Amino acid sequence: MRILVTNDDGIHAPGLETLETIARHLSDDVWVVAPETDQSGVSHSLSLNDPLRLRQVSEKRFAVKGTPSDCVIMGVRHILQERGPDLVLSGVNRGQNVAEDVTYSGTIAGAMEGTILNVRSIALSQAYGVGGRGAIKWHCAAHHGPTVIAKILETGIEPGILVNVNFPDCEPEEVVGIAVAAQGQRNQALLAIDARMDGRGNPYFWLAFAKARFEPGRGTDLKAIAENRISVTPLRLDLTDEPTLTRFAQAFAE
Repeated sequence: MRILVTNDDGIHAPGLETLETIARHLSDDVWVVAPETDQSGVSHSLSLNDPLRLRQVSEKRFAVKGTPSDCVIMGVRHILQERGPDLVLSGVNRGQNVAEDVTYSGTIAGAMEGTILNVRSIALSQAYGVGGRGAIKWHCAAHHGPTVIAKILETGIEPGILVNVNFPDCEPEEVVGIAVAAQGQRNQALLAIDARMDGRGNPYFWLAFAKARFEPGRGTDLKAIAENRISVTPLRLDLTDEPTLTRFAQAFAE
């Protein structure tokens, strides 16, 4: 099995190294095509007005000056054009990608692009908590990742579907199970603007979430992570809402 690995945190990210380790448990034919720099939050964007610069880092490892979507396209259509990958793995992201994160995440977008190119694709993310980025438990994803991916592949991924996997912020032995979960929804009332002043007295702003108690919905990816479960969520490329489609069709037919 030929595996193409990408991410959105960049070619030097520790999560990418973790994902390479996971991939090598599944195959000895692993190729890495990742962004030259951090592309977190770029979603499914493409570099249409700038050229893509490709740099070979080492054997089967390449960096692209572009987005995760660019990287997957470069990998499938250029680097591996004679024989494409059988699987795209995107991640392991620094921080969870659950709920609304999936619409912003470059990690999800890497798997999304693989799916568009008719390659089975899985996005993987490692949650972290109060310890911050300096205390991310990459070994949780490394320990459980191969087994979760193998089970997903054994079960099968239908065309037009990608799979979003999130590992909880805990030690590998503290994981209490795997939850096949729906995409959750946060309380957007907690979304805030953090206004500050720079050294010259000019204003600047950070997007932030206010701290408040929030109970995630039952059966969601948010709930799974909160309960120290690995969340597995299938996502569709087709964003059409069928009930509303039918309702609108009836309304405009009148």
